[in-house]
Amino acid sequence: MEFNHADLFEGLADAIGDRVAVVCGAERLTFAELDAHANRLAHHLLEQGVEPGRHVGIQLYNGIEYVAAMLAALKIRAVPVNVNYRYVEDELRYLYTDSDIVALLYDVEFERRVAAVAPDAPELRHLVAVGGEPGIPAAVPYRRALEGMPATRGFPKRSGQDVYIIYTGGTTGMPKGAMWHVEDLFMAFGGGNPYGEPRATPQEVIDEAAKANPMIMMAVAPLMHGAAQMATFIAWWMGATIVYVRKFDAAEVWRTVERERVFTMNITGDAMARPMAEALAAGSYDVSSLFVISSTGAILSGAVRDRLQELLPNVMILDNFGSTESGYTASGVAGSRPENGLRYQPNATARLAVLDDKLQPVRPGELGTVAKSGHIAFGYYNDPGKTAKTFVTDADGTRWLLTGDLATVEPDGTITVFGRGSQCINTGGEKVFPEEVEAVLKGHPKVFDAVVTGIPDERWGSRVAAVVEPRPGESVTAEELDAYCRGRLSGYKVPRTYAFVAEMVRSLAGKADYRWARQTAQAAAGG
Repeated sequence: MEFNHADLFEGLADAIGDRVAVVCGAERLTFAELDAHANRLAHHLLEQGVEPGRHVGIQLYNGIEYVAAMLAALKIRAVPVNVNYRYVEDELRYLYTDSDIVALLYDVEFERRVAAVAPDAPELRHLVAVGGEPGIPAAVPYRRALEGMPATRGFPKRSGQDVYIIYTGGTTGMPKGAMWHVEDLFMAFGGGNPYGEPRATPQEVIDEAAKANPMIMMAVAPLMHGAAQMATFIAWWMGATIVYVRKFDAAEVWRTVERERVFTMNITGDAMARPMAEALAAGSYDVSSLFVISSTGAILSGAVRDRLQELLPNVMILDNFGSTESGYTASGVAGSRPENGLRYQPNATARLAVLDDKLQPVRPGELGTVAKSGHIAFGYYNDPGKTAKTFVTDADGTRWLLTGDLATVEPDGTITVFGRGSQCINTGGEKVFPEEVEAVLKGHPKVFDAVVTGIPDERWGSRVAAVVEPRPGESVTAEELDAYCRGRLSGYKVPRTYAFVAEMVRSLAGKADYRWARQTAQAAAGG
């Protein structure tokens, strides 16, 4: 009775085959049609020598082909690997090599970069081009890859120990591949029932999905982001239809909500919420079907959340806490904001704690690191050093994932998360969490986006610096922002250096590029 994503999907295809599984633009496939489509691609990969345990890269925009590629790899016990389509050649060269991909499905729009880098990847031997005819002679067009392949299954028996890898870029440095066993991954992201106890058996997942009144759920983020992949599986385990837009465009998101009658939506922080709020305010859309907006993977600042709630007064807006390595672990407490620390209620089934340096639980009010045990990733691919630092075992033999988030425990059992310890700024002995200062800055009416970082200071060791993107058509000065922050923050938290930019550098998941921000702020300071 092991839980395996490919087994579960095939069970759904047999039980609710005529129900729509996926929609992207004008394309839609039922569970049975998507199963047959993925089977053809799986047989093609087998024919090309992709064996169980080998890695298949997916460098695509959102679409039917992306979800088919994920399923096809899982069906043959291969490992899907997400490739960030924004990466430039050096980043792609690193990822292709670090992940040991043997096959790559890529969008023809990215072909110039693929052609430049693929020859340098030692394991990569098969290319499938999606969306047009390839210019790379060895690449196979996607439609031709499927031609003549059987729509039936006949694949090897699978296991709950099969591997799933999600590459996560984080906020500094090169990406790292979080490795999961699929049964742990299933349990960490809801266990087939995100609103209650995990399902007891795979058959229960299928039976409950078949009984469910089909919902329309939307993953707004790109599928190359783990949150969108997990939102897809969560929707399917609930018997729901998952909807995407090919590329993020705020107006197109709302048009899709109106057209498909979307009920729940998953976004990633301010990077999506802010342009969506502005598009909603500027347009006219029927969003009466929408009931829930859930943000994961990046923080919603108070100002942006308030604006979205003002525009959608009847919609529940939820903040969820978790990571690629931990899964979904906690839900935001009503009224909590990053301006004063985000409070979360741990999930009933999540084994969450705040630990000190000796891996002992902290007392209420003491600062420690958020940690999770139980269903967690088991390491980072090709990085034993990072694995040993992040996944630790205490004196009782419990294995913990150290998330890197610093937090305190409240007397009622909730946790208040202040930010990533790696980004905490130590200025004259005082700790400043960038997220708090960023949230205050983004509340200024002339500020569109802000990233806060520490830069060297002769007197204080580090000083707080802010990179600010003004709202379109607006101009804001350092003096204005200084006065605004001093009315809302302790003096030591107020930025001493400002750099103004035309466009902020963020990942598609909304994560700040702190390395870029630090360089930009230092340049503004003359350093």
